[in-house]
Amino acid sequence: MKARSSPQVQSALACGTVCKVGFYRSLLDSLACSKCPPHSAARQTGATACTCEDGYYKIDSDPPNMACTRPPSAPRNAISNVNETSVFLEWSVPMETGGRKDVRYNILCRRVLPDARGLEECGPNVRFLPRRVGLSNTSVMVADLQSHTNYSFLLEAVNGVSELAKEHAKQYVSLNVTTNQAAPSPVSVVRKGITGKSSISLSWAEPDRPNGIILEYEIKYFEKEQDSSYTIIKSKETEMAVEGLKPSSVYIFQVRARTSAGYGAFSRRFEFQTSPYLTATSERAQASIVAVAITLALVLLAVVAGFLLSGRRCGYSKAKQDPEEEKMHFHNGHIKFPGVRTYIDPLTYEDPNQAVHEFAQEIDVSFISIERIIGAGEFGEVCSGPLRLPGKREIQVAIKTLKAGFTEQQRRDFLWEASIMGQFNHPNIIRLEGVVTKSKPVMIITEYMENGSLDTFLKTDQCRAVLR
Repeated sequence: MKARSSPQVQSALACGTVCKVGFYRSLLDSLACSKCPPHSAARQTGATACTCEDGYYKIDSDPPNMACTRPPSAPRNAISNVNETSVFLEWSVPMETGGRKDVRYNILCRRVLPDARGLEECGPNVRFLPRRVGLSNTSVMVADLQSHTNYSFLLEAVNGVSELAKEHAKQYVSLNVTTNQAAPSPVSVVRKGITGKSSISLSWAEPDRPNGIILEYEIKYFEKEQDSSYTIIKSKETEMAVEGLKPSSVYIFQVRARTSAGYGAFSRRFEFQTSPYLTATSERAQASIVAVAITLALVLLAVVAGFLLSGRRCGYSKAKQDPEEEKMHFHNGHIKFPGVRTYIDPLTYEDPNQAVHEFAQEIDVSFISIERIIGAGEFGEVCSGPLRLPGKREIQVAIKTLKAGFTEQQRRDFLWEASIMGQFNHPNIIRLEGVVTKSKPVMIITEYMENGSLDTFLKTDQCRAVLR
């Protein structure tokens, strides 16, 4: 039995003002009825829009006269090209685009775990060029993968209605690849060691990603602003002494590693300067000053003791001694002289922190600026830079740092050295400005010696000319 339309609809149909089944009249276009576009239907008279068939969809921005569409099928003809730790993926457009032109592609990268323990998503270090999702072109470069590793890639095609098709299973094409051995990553840090008039010692750590066994390193160097004329030397170790340099000159150094897969990229540029005087590290130079100061103190003690013993052997009566001389004595590791500051052996303190704060000023690290590295030694790097204490003029200082990973004994020795230096106040002995112990790294701040230590200065041509 046929359903009957209302008298009003029949009248409208007779006048041609109401659309019949299978047709619609858009609210934006009231001139005439239009037939429903493909994969849609109007099952009642007077429709203003058509309804999509099952499995077909429209988004809000689609015009009324556009056919209903569906998600695309999977990409086709996917291929891969492996180059060390990079993979170039390429594919063809899907056989079925779903009737849309806004097809895009997404890439899912997964690493195959050893011993077939499953898959895990690639980490954030893996790069996709130009991007991983929303690709409009049919190729992508995947870089920074691990060497000698199996990967699985899933390539998915999507379009504007894919998000609406929740029940529609995603269509992938899968590619499995194995990366090759790659060249090593760049060396990250190059450090300066012993510096001489014509040589600089360098050291560095292995690259973060060696990608195999490191066979050797190349060191490239040149005088600053003369990079067109450079020299390359090789080393099988992570250190090298570069000889034949000009005194008091700035050089640029770069290091790169080589495996059986070839050379990696050079490190960034590191700038170091030779010295006209120093032939040993600044730390050793400063340590020698401390040693000289201690030696002078011991000699002074021996001379005083000799005078005392000599006076007693010659019948020098205690009653005739000056009252001030009677005040000189040794007690509990303290040596006292009349009118002279008492020297206290820091080893008598159980806690070296207590000793160092007894004789050295604690300096806030914000008052110190490290400008360059001038040496390296047993405890760590020696740097230089300005010290800006409130209410005082800015001065140039040497900054000894305690390296990371120090032992407890190294920390004690470091603080004891500062405790010894803090007890001397003489124009011919290096002056301790203070210490930094409340932040890391721990630092000893001393006056900056432009001409280095006394023993090395005596060996220079400048000193010989003065002595003549």
